[in-house]
Amino acid sequence: MKRDEAEKKISKLRQEINYHNYRYYALDSPEISDARYDSMLRELEALEKEFPDLLTQDSPTQRVGAPPLEAFGTLEHSVPMLSLQNAMNEEELQDFDRKLKRFLKDDSPIEYVAELKMDGLAVELVYEKGRFLEGSTRGDGYSGENITLNLKTVRSIPLSLIRCNDKEIPQKITVRGEVFLGLEAFNRLNREREGEGLMTFANPRNAAAGSLRQLDSSITAKRPLDIYCYGIGEFSGLALSSHWEILETLSRSGLKVNPLARRCGNIDEAIEYFREMGGKRDELPYEIDGIVVKVNDLHLQSRLGEISRSPRWAIACKFPPSQENSVVRDIIASVGRTGALTPVAILEPVKVGGVVVSRATLHNQDEVDRKDVRLGDTVVIQRAGDVIPEVVTVIVSKRPSGSIPYQLPGKCPVCGGRVIREVAYHRCVNVSCPAQLKESISHFASKEGMNMDGLGFKHIEQMVEKGLIKDPGDLYYLSKEDILTLDRFAEKSAQNIIDSIEKSRETTLSRFIYSLGIRNVGSYTAKLLAKEFASVEPLKEASCEELLEIRDIGPEIAAAVSGFFEEEKNLLMVEKLLKGGIRFEKKHFSGSEKLAGKVFVLTGTLTTLKRDEAKALIEAEGGKVSGSVSSKTDYVVAGSEPGSKLEKARELEVSVLNEEELKKMLHNP
Repeated sequence: MKRDEAEKKISKLRQEINYHNYRYYALDSPEISDARYDSMLRELEALEKEFPDLLTQDSPTQRVGAPPLEAFGTLEHSVPMLSLQNAMNEEELQDFDRKLKRFLKDDSPIEYVAELKMDGLAVELVYEKGRFLEGSTRGDGYSGENITLNLKTVRSIPLSLIRCNDKEIPQKITVRGEVFLGLEAFNRLNREREGEGLMTFANPRNAAAGSLRQLDSSITAKRPLDIYCYGIGEFSGLALSSHWEILETLSRSGLKVNPLARRCGNIDEAIEYFREMGGKRDELPYEIDGIVVKVNDLHLQSRLGEISRSPRWAIACKFPPSQENSVVRDIIASVGRTGALTPVAILEPVKVGGVVVSRATLHNQDEVDRKDVRLGDTVVIQRAGDVIPEVVTVIVSKRPSGSIPYQLPGKCPVCGGRVIREVAYHRCVNVSCPAQLKESISHFASKEGMNMDGLGFKHIEQMVEKGLIKDPGDLYYLSKEDILTLDRFAEKSAQNIIDSIEKSRETTLSRFIYSLGIRNVGSYTAKLLAKEFASVEPLKEASCEELLEIRDIGPEIAAAVSGFFEEEKNLLMVEKLLKGGIRFEKKHFSGSEKLAGKVFVLTGTLTTLKRDEAKALIEAEGGKVSGSVSSKTDYVVAGSEPGSKLEKARELEVSVLNEEELKKMLHNP
């Protein structure tokens, strides 16, 4: 690139990055993903390195965050709160280690401390003689907003430190930490705001930052903010030689430190931590976007010093982004097995969390209206774990002129049938709608249903379109010759499908009930019904009142179940299935009810029991297995490497069982 071209590009990048710094740090309303921001900053750094004479002190590469807002007074940091270098993968972590060894001229393994990179707001807490004096945001790294009153409302921030190591409390210590909002609290806050007609927060980070920047601290006090402390700036009266000692000292002083921090003997152990935490990311009760790796030895930290706006001895390694920006190319209405129309955004393909995403659910018309998603909009999308991608928010400033709000069609896009609105959802009333038929048969054959291994949705589409099946019952009357009429099927693959269908004839009542696709009846509810009625006949005859007497069965489920069996076509389908040779295992539950009403959470790796097996055993005894720990949890069963759920159980004083204790509880009369 020529110098004049580079100068123009650098100027444009600086202008854009400064704007996005202001949106992120000052307004808590980012318009681009973290990954896009990092990419722009890296591009600017590379150009400034190639053309060093164009580097200026006011470049975003030389500064941290954004200037404090004038609405708050400012506090200067006695020791600058620098930002960190970023690594994007394991190779860049290895490169970080190699650079340190070259700088130190020593190839000996370096001991590191690896910590989770919390996605919240960085703050500094100043304590004098053990008492909380004042607190501020990171700001531009040299001074931040004075948010002392708001920080005092965060219950996990102690107003007085406790004595540690049998020594006097330091005359003065400045503590660095990250204030965040847990996922459960974030979802609850958004539901409350939605109910009040207020704008919802795009993510927990924005919610935490917005809460701490309230001019009225009584509003902040109502938000369940939390903090993890990760370091210190200025301190006196403490003899510390390692970062690990700093974390231990903070913890013993009454400050919260993330229990998942780990000492690593070398960079390979730090990389293993990166992999492990990446795998656990979606199980944590708060959001993280990577890990931070720091040289443990404070003497080495001092020797390594700083580069530009970052310490040389620390680096943040980010996970693949769970949020990205894309453009809405179209909005279509997808029809599900119950006839519900779901608006789906067709997106410009983009990689999110390691997966290329080209579609994102918009849930229902109310959600479309609330977020005001339109054709041509630039949107922020997210994907966590195996969750279907969804639109988080619209970047209105990038909306094309002349766009109009989206409305679901009044006629079914598949069959042309009439569409009616039922509470929050629009539904096609045509029970013969091909889209509903394909989806309902796919649900019937699914792993949790009749478990017809190898029978995929594309196979079912062909079967429906060729007229081979008109409802799930027809599957049991197919021949190998029928399967061979489908595209891309040979003798062996056709026989595999027939064998899979044959195998599914031997099943459990709960699987059968689930597979029928009754609205609001998931696998847990199906097990409750199977346990209560023991066979299909009494379930068919059960009234809504009888169903309501069953624990965990509410009015919506009761109405859906009784309504399903009142439909003649459904009764005929069930009869066809039973005549097709479906047989139920004689014993489904022990019937002891010894764990009735008890809620369990499984965490970590179980050795002698598979997790699905443990869940089935608990439910067979009347217990319920939940995915998260709360005040309603009775027992947490902890295997090896249990993670944050065990920590939450201890905080809430929930009983913790190991695997052997669970088995004793299950087997004792």
